Amino acid sequence: MEKYTRSKINKLGLITFFLAVITSVNAQYSSEFLKYKKLHPEAARVRLLQETIITIKANKEGLDINQEFIEEDLYLNEAATYNSKNTLNFSAFFEMNEVKASTLSFENNNYVEKKVEKFTQKDDLNSSFYDDTKSLNFVYPNLKKGSKSTLNYSQKIKNPRFLSPFYFGDYFPVVKNKVTIIADKGVALEFRKFNISNNNIKFTKQEKRKQTIYTWQLNNQKEYEYEAKTPSFKTILPHIAPIITSYKINRENKKLLGDVADLYGWYYSLVENVNTEAPNKDLIALVAEITANKKTELEKVKAIYYWTQKNIKYIAFEYALGGFIPRESNEVFRKKYGDCKDNSSILYRMLELAGVKGNLTWIGTRDIPYTYSEMPTPVVDNHMILSYENNGRTYYLDATGRYIKFGIPTSFIQGKEALVSYGNDFKIKNVPIIDAKINAVIDTTSIKIENGTVLGNSKTSISGYPKIDLFNDLEDENSQTKLKQLYNKKFVKGNNKFLVNSFKETNKYHYDNDFIVDYSFEIKNYAKKLGDEIYINLNLNKDLSTYKTDKKRKNTIEYDYKKYYSYTTVLEIPEGYKVDYLPEAVKVANKLINCEISYSIKENKVLYHQTIELNFLTLSIEEQKEVNKQIKTIERSYKEIVVLKKE
Repeated sequence: MEKYTRSKINKLGLITFFLAVITSVNAQYSSEFLKYKKLHPEAARVRLLQETIITIKANKEGLDINQEFIEEDLYLNEAATYNSKNTLNFSAFFEMNEVKASTLSFENNNYVEKKVEKFTQKDDLNSSFYDDTKSLNFVYPNLKKGSKSTLNYSQKIKNPRFLSPFYFGDYFPVVKNKVTIIADKGVALEFRKFNISNNNIKFTKQEKRKQTIYTWQLNNQKEYEYEAKTPSFKTILPHIAPIITSYKINRENKKLLGDVADLYGWYYSLVENVNTEAPNKDLIALVAEITANKKTELEKVKAIYYWTQKNIKYIAFEYALGGFIPRESNEVFRKKYGDCKDNSSILYRMLELAGVKGNLTWIGTRDIPYTYSEMPTPVVDNHMILSYENNGRTYYLDATGRYIKFGIPTSFIQGKEALVSYGNDFKIKNVPIIDAKINAVIDTTSIKIENGTVLGNSKTSISGYPKIDLFNDLEDENSQTKLKQLYNKKFVKGNNKFLVNSFKETNKYHYDNDFIVDYSFEIKNYAKKLGDEIYINLNLNKDLSTYKTDKKRKNTIEYDYKKYYSYTTVLEIPEGYKVDYLPEAVKVANKLINCEISYSIKENKVLYHQTIELNFLTLSIEEQKEVNKQIKTIERSYKEIVVLKKE
């Protein structure tokens, strides 16, 4: 028999101790947790079950539609507590029924349930087009690593046009995702598919005597990676949109949706009787006043458009079909506020009073990726504007914005399809994408060197969407100190020692003219002197580098608008010095990006010029690689310096 030495006994004791510790640690968590933690070590949570059950029944009045949602989540790390607060949204179109929610804590080898007892309802005024969205807020108790949460709730869909898409996948792993639609036999359905490129989703259709049952199921879907500046999740996550095209009641077939004409017919039925009241006398007088000296129709429309932007405050507040029906222009004029439809309503009436025809127009913002033919349901739209036509050109007038120059659309509808009303008829038009050179930042700077410090004067002219963005920022800066801080950030040159000393603004808040800021500045310790040589980098603005994307990125990247930059810098050569080295010019150009840097000498000055033209709103992965390649070339030039040598 083997004799155990003290050392062996100690080793056995340590092994036993560590095994006990490991067993004790694992005992804190369920086998289910250990399984999914191993499968998804980087995930914060995994959805064990996501199930949707939609029931569609025909009755004498129409359709009775209910949808039930079941969710069960398992939390895999300490971030669980951040998921404690939850919100469910509902409205007059989506009536909330019973809600049940619980936390399941793993204790003594069992899950112990603790139900959510308190649900708090409040209004949510973030919507700009749809309806009176409300939120139901609650907190999962004692949610922690290893816990599970369960949620079960149901909604009644009050309008059959509002069936929502259902998604397969999310930004966390989903173990089981199942969708079931149970529809009466007289209900005709179509299903539009998006981002579904494989056959992993199992679909079945079962016919019963009075019902048809459609089922989709996808198991073990890995998480989709969230990345900043990615277009809407609707462009990434696989989803299916159900559309009720028609249904039978008392043997009569009722057409609902299916093509754009059906959608427009419903939209028009909601607006055809708007603005039937006689116009307010004060509104008539106002229109006469602001158009009195305008010689052309375009000038009249512009004056009315600018007045509406400046004087009708945008507030999103709707109720039920009020989310789709514009309020009477008299009411909007009296209150001086309204949502996007109300702004369109008063704009329509004011143009009418000026003898000009406008057209109510429905549109989806850029976070809705569908065309009207792809999604002929209210899901395709979330905004209303007014269209105006003159000499073959369509102007898209969105009075919900501020400082929008007449002739350019708001940035978030560029490139989108617009559904334009012509009474009983309609047209689908494409909103233009604004050219990069309209969205321009043009900077002319003169500098000199004093003891290593760069002293300069600049004139920066800003137009298009960058001007609108800056005007919105300026509204929050109500003192000279805050303004200077903002300009230090917006106009930074060279390095973080850049400091604006004084500034003058021209055309501030002007709708048509470029905004101009003249300012003096200094950059301490920017020029370097070594012996009888001075070294200075004239690439004071390196904007192109901010457009370089991570080579590990997996998704398309999106920008607000195309842009154009022009930088001219004139360096006064210090007395007693001459140019010893001047960098070579560089140029890159393709359909996405154009950039050129050049240097020249004129009398006792070095002239530097850089132009950047960015001709994209989105960049696919392949396009990002191409743009990164061009930026890499320019970044090498960004490191080049001018060398001045003592004569």
